[in-house]
Amino acid sequence: MILSASQVSWSAGGTEILRDITLAVEAGEFLGIIGPNGSGKTSLMALLSGIRKPRSGEVMLDGAPIGSLGRRAVAQRLALVEQQAETGERITARQAVEIGRTPYLGPLTPWSAEDDRIVDAALANVDMAHLAGRTWHTLSGGERQRLHIARALAQQPDILLLDEPTNHLDIGHQISLLDLVQRQELTVVAALHDLNHAAMYCDRIAVMQSGRLAALGRPRDVLSVELIRDVFGVDAEIELDEGGLCHLRFLTQRSQGRVKAVRPALRSALGS
Repeated sequence: MILSASQVSWSAGGTEILRDITLAVEAGEFLGIIGPNGSGKTSLMALLSGIRKPRSGEVMLDGAPIGSLGRRAVAQRLALVEQQAETGERITARQAVEIGRTPYLGPLTPWSAEDDRIVDAALANVDMAHLAGRTWHTLSGGERQRLHIARALAQQPDILLLDEPTNHLDIGHQISLLDLVQRQELTVVAALHDLNHAAMYCDRIAVMQSGRLAALGRPRDVLSVELIRDVFGVDAEIELDEGGLCHLRFLTQRSQGRVKAVRPALRSALGS
């Protein structure tokens, strides 16, 4: 266990947002957090990162309460890529990534050749080295998101927290970004909107519903027709491939009608 939450709750403006969440993240795993809008995903990510303090319960990082650790110590172990992380400053792509080295700098530890090497490696890792001199405002959404990942990698964390990293990206950039994250030798916790992405990339998924943890486990064990209907309010068909990966297809009233019409014909053709 490298990061954990024990019975954490959190409130805002007198409204309880999270209630009694308990989960543990294992070293090296890719844990996905899914749930409808307003279910508490972003709030849980904020607690896990130490940005917010729970009203009750405890978040632990390597066996120590995360609130007892200094921000520099946390930032050297854990990097957060927020859902909306923009800047109005006229900085270059490289300068945006250099921010990731901040937890290691100080009066007695100025910028060094080693910091340059780490930033160069992070830019190359996300295939953005050729755009290092471009200013931030000239970059596309996909390019900016890659730089957010590069900035996080420049922190050299053990744990990478991603809050809806594929938001506002087209499907090509979504897959490319998740492939990139999966290739890193890191413990990853990601809040995801797309259930098929969660099924494809995550070792386990935590399902949030109205501020509570509704389910936790392997995608094939957690993602059921009943759970998707109950939590997301939609009907779906789920198939498992030979490798045990889930594939979901969401049904509209029109598609449900086609399914109902096709199934009897298939049974008749198969003689069943």
